[in-house]
Amino acid sequence: MDALPFIRRLPKAELHLHLEGTVTPETLVDLSAHQGVGALDLARARALFRYTDFTGFLMAFKAITEHLRSAEDYELVTSRMLERLARQGVVHAEVYVSVGVVYYWQRCEFEPLLAGMERARVRAEAQLGISACWIFDAVRHFGPEEAARVFRKAAELRAEFPSIVGIGIGGDERRTGAEPFRDLYAEARDAGLRLTVHAGETVGPEGIWAALNIGAERIGHGLSAIQDPDLMEVLAERQIPVEICVTSNLKTGCCARVEDHPLRRYFDSGIMVTLNSDDPALFGADLEDEYRLAAGRFGFTEEHLRELAANSIEASFLPPERKVALLRRIESLE
Repeated sequence: MDALPFIRRLPKAELHLHLEGTVTPETLVDLSAHQGVGALDLARARALFRYTDFTGFLMAFKAITEHLRSAEDYELVTSRMLERLARQGVVHAEVYVSVGVVYYWQRCEFEPLLAGMERARVRAEAQLGISACWIFDAVRHFGPEEAARVFRKAAELRAEFPSIVGIGIGGDERRTGAEPFRDLYAEARDAGLRLTVHAGETVGPEGIWAALNIGAERIGHGLSAIQDPDLMEVLAERQIPVEICVTSNLKTGCCARVEDHPLRRYFDSGIMVTLNSDDPALFGADLEDEYRLAAGRFGFTEEHLRELAANSIEASFLPPERKVALLRRIESLE
C-alpha cells in the first residue's frame, strides 16, 4: 500500500529527536556564510556528515554542533526543524538539546541560545499549530559533574520557560552507564523534571535495566531489550515507552540488518513503542520515512500505524487534556 498520504494526515508526536541532528548540509552552509569564518561550500558540508560506525557518528555530530554559535543560529535551525515536522503531520515534538556539548566543548552560556530556540518555537506554534518542548541532554561520558551543570540549569530555567520539560543522558554508553547519574536523576525528579535515558543502543540489556533503576520514564532506543525476556516482560507490563529509531540503529551499525530489528517483536509483545527519527539529517530519514518503513518492511497496517501514533501521544509529556484531544483526532481520522 502507499501509506504516505495516510501517514501525513496522521497526527503524531516525535519524542526522540536531537535538534543538532536536524541540521542539514544546506543549513550548515547558510550558517557558515553569515558567521564569516571558514565558510563551507556544500561539498565540504556534506563531507562532515560521513561516518562508518557509532564512534564516527558521534564525531560527525560534534562537527555539526561546532557551527551552532549564536541565538540566531539556534533560531534558524529550530525554525527549519519545526517547519519540516509540521509538513509531516507532526503535531508535537519533544526535542533533545545537547546542552552538555555547549558547556563542555563550546564553553559558553546557554541562555542566549535558548532565547533563539524559544522565538522559533513560539512562532511555529502560532503559525503552524505544532507544539514543542525541550529535553536538556547531558553527554554521559563527560561524567556526572558536567551532567549536574546541565540538569541544574534545566531546573533553574524551567520556571521562566515551561517548555523545558525533562532531562536525558546521551553519548557513548559503552564508556559510561546510567548508575553514576542516580543521585542527579533523583534531584531532577524532585525539581519537577521528567526523566529519559538513552539505553540499550550500543550495550546489552544491562544498560536498560540500569536506566530503569535510576528512574527513567522513557527509554531511548532500547535495542537490546530483545536479548532479555524478563526485561521485555517488565517493559510491557509497566508500559514503559521505548523510543524506537530504526534507521538510526541501521546507519550507526548498532543493528546490522533491517530484518534483525526488534521493532515488530516489541510491538507484538505489547511494549509501548514509538517511532522516531533521532538525527534525520545525519541518517537521511525523517519521521514519515520511519512510518513508511514500519509499513513497508515490518508489515504494519494503517490501524497499526494509528496505534503507533497514539503511543507517541500517550508517551509524551503533554498535559492530559491535550493528550485526550490529540488521541480523539487520531481515532477520528479516516
